[in-house]
Amino acid sequence: MKAIWHGGFIYTMLEEGDRTKAVYIEDGIIKGTGSYELLKKKYGSPETEEISLDGAVMFPGFVDSHLHLIGHGEKQLQLDLSALTSKEAILQAAKERERQLPEGDWLIGEGWNENQFETPDYLTKHDLDRLFPDRPVLLKRICRHAIAVNSAALQAAGISQNTPDPDGGVIVKDTNGEPAGLLFDKAQDLILKAVPPVSQHYVDEALTAAIEDCWTKGLTGGHSEDLSYYGDASVPMKAYGKAAASGKYPFRCHLLVHHEAVDRWEQLEKPSGPYVEFGAMKIFADGALGGRTALLKEPYQDDPSTNGVQVHDDETLGRLIQKAREKGMEVAVHAIGDLAFEKVLNAIEKHPPRNGRHDRLIHAQVLDDELIEKAARMPIALDLQPHFVASDFPWVIDRLGKDRMNTAFAWKTLMSKGVLCAGGSDAPIEPVDPLLGIQSAVLRKSSHEPNGPSYNESECLTVYEAIKLYTEGSAGIIYKEKSRGKIAEGYDADFTVLSNDPFTIDPAQLHLLDIKKTVINGQIVYEK
Repeated sequence: MKAIWHGGFIYTMLEEGDRTKAVYIEDGIIKGTGSYELLKKKYGSPETEEISLDGAVMFPGFVDSHLHLIGHGEKQLQLDLSALTSKEAILQAAKERERQLPEGDWLIGEGWNENQFETPDYLTKHDLDRLFPDRPVLLKRICRHAIAVNSAALQAAGISQNTPDPDGGVIVKDTNGEPAGLLFDKAQDLILKAVPPVSQHYVDEALTAAIEDCWTKGLTGGHSEDLSYYGDASVPMKAYGKAAASGKYPFRCHLLVHHEAVDRWEQLEKPSGPYVEFGAMKIFADGALGGRTALLKEPYQDDPSTNGVQVHDDETLGRLIQKAREKGMEVAVHAIGDLAFEKVLNAIEKHPPRNGRHDRLIHAQVLDDELIEKAARMPIALDLQPHFVASDFPWVIDRLGKDRMNTAFAWKTLMSKGVLCAGGSDAPIEPVDPLLGIQSAVLRKSSHEPNGPSYNESECLTVYEAIKLYTEGSAGIIYKEKSRGKIAEGYDADFTVLSNDPFTIDPAQLHLLDIKKTVINGQIVYEK
């Protein structure tokens, strides 16, 4: 396909404010930029389509650098609890969902968040048992580092008062020493292994639902980690082959490989082509702030009895990174707390990536000055999720204490030190919409306090810096800086077209911009 795009505002992202009048694409690649007249004279032909932007604003395609694509699709298909603000509303929604389920099926929900309740309090089996005495119920907290289950689910998993905490996890007990129906981090696996395996059809449906939703948000690609959550790794691999690699659902899928799935993944035939590629080996170093399982150097301010959960001891973490090196892979490590981040940096120092390559540290929410300086000297890049600022404030201040907040969520500082940063959502944990992430990076306001303050205002990004996270950053973190993330000759023809100019409107209105078109490999996959 040959086409000249023109008639709007085209931001190249080559540098701040840089624009071009028109773009010529051929077979999914940008072949030229410049004036409409020049491109028409040089490339015009009966086969060349002319596409007017009608005054809209074009950017390089926005790419989410960290999400769980199939999980995001599940959120479209399953019980979504993320907007509910009380236990009563959650229980009512679960009961309504149960009416749609065959007898014997597990009831599974996603996204509860006790910080939205008037009185923050975790869900437990004592809340669930009175409505669900027999059907197993599993409700995932918004961070996916905690789950609430009922007695039927505990029984199905064989969890009793004698079941010890697994390494890297916590089975919460009530005052009688009985499992309370609340499980953190690796303890969740005990329950998840008891859940009947999902079908290939279900995973296929979830993936296509996710891709279609991402198109409507202007996303042209995403870096996803979901090969170890749906039974054998072949199940999600087949889904990616059927949907994306086939070209039926074009989307630039860059897949991380969980360390528990990496050996099986190596044995499988892999989908290929322009829409599916594989990247680093994924490892979890700690949990999340919501469940107080992110690993901190000092105890939590609002619960001095704990400083979080270390998912792998130092020796195991080093061994996993060494395993990745033996397979010729970099690592992508979930590290939210400062102690987790420090342990990962130490392990990478002992087992560095190859020259010219870098490891990815995901989240990097709680740091200190020393860690920021050390990170800037090392071969690492960071996956940041700006919308965590909107969802975690103000409750995170009580959790961490004011002193730690000075270097928490320190996006501006990290970028100013030259650390390569990319922007993502962690969907389904946070909304997948990149405009919400961009807005959060710029405003640093809480979604719980629309008229509230900007938190740590010195860390606010400019609109240009925030958009770079989802364009140049998402490309550079996977070594695609010379083919994606900019509008220039030789780059992929992936575009996000907005209704208005994000550089000229009030940043408080960024989330109201419409996605006019989403273009992948030169093909319009979504049009409003």
